[in-house]
Amino acid sequence: MGILATITMAAAIQSGIPSQTVRANIAAPGPAGPLQGTLLSPANQDVPVVLIVPGSGPTDRNGNGPNGLRASTYRLLAEGLLSHGIASIRIDKRGMYGSASAIPDADDVTLDDYAADVKSWVATIRKRAGVSCVWLLGHSEGGLVTLVAAQRMKDICGLILLSTAGRPLGEVLREQLRSNSANAPILDNAMKVLDALEAGQTVDATKIDRRLMPLFRPQVQRFLMSELAIDPATLLADYTKPVLIIQGLRDLQVSTHDAQRLKQAYPRAELVLIANANHVLKSVRTVDRNENLAAYSDPDLPLADHVVEAISTFVHNHAVSKP
Repeated sequence: MGILATITMAAAIQSGIPSQTVRANIAAPGPAGPLQGTLLSPANQDVPVVLIVPGSGPTDRNGNGPNGLRASTYRLLAEGLLSHGIASIRIDKRGMYGSASAIPDADDVTLDDYAADVKSWVATIRKRAGVSCVWLLGHSEGGLVTLVAAQRMKDICGLILLSTAGRPLGEVLREQLRSNSANAPILDNAMKVLDALEAGQTVDATKIDRRLMPLFRPQVQRFLMSELAIDPATLLADYTKPVLIIQGLRDLQVSTHDAQRLKQAYPRAELVLIANANHVLKSVRTVDRNENLAAYSDPDLPLADHVVEAISTFVHNHAVSKP
């Protein structure tokens, strides 16, 4: 059954969302089993399509995960894009949630593996939706995935990079770790582990402070090394299609310097700075760190003003006609 096959005639979810919408679970081929995602689209099939690529860790298709992450950022993005006449597919990573059967071990991945999954999704969407190309929207680490995927794909419309690092991951992690004074007792250990991983050397668990295990546990070191080896700005410098960079000014994890470095690497890119957006694109209007972090756990808190509008304007301005 095609991805545009199930039409729900229902009252609008919220103001601005059309009552005639397509909602469906869809699948794309994965390594050992299917990759799963959710389509949300206007009933009209002749619309732009955005593939939402999730950020780091066990983040699901809606933008939620363990350890208190309940922002629902990707669901809110999908609903916002729908209200502007744009279809979206948000996905579960290989080995996780609906895509659990795609690989036996969700930790046994690299950035290239996730990029291969993006390629599978784009091929599936183009075939079933009949579009000539698909927009790639990557949030945080998902932005790195889309940058890698874009190097080997011609059938995408362009890139939308949200809260995406513009420097090598090692620089970003060091800055994040040093910015929190509570990390002082483990900072030296963290720097040594990072140095080893950047050199392509795994680190035994006995040499990692237990408080750093969520970040550096041996099971994820192969993936971390694949990330540490790339420079996002270098990847973007060779790109040729439309690019939108969105960066929140209240982001505690990625800075405006990152966004500006991406823009410098690809001057044709459009850069939008959102005054009150944090890393998960939620509206945060004070400098209070606790309030900022609390937004990660509040699905009812709206996305910051202008996030959806900036994306939808960019997509419609660069719309590609169906062949």
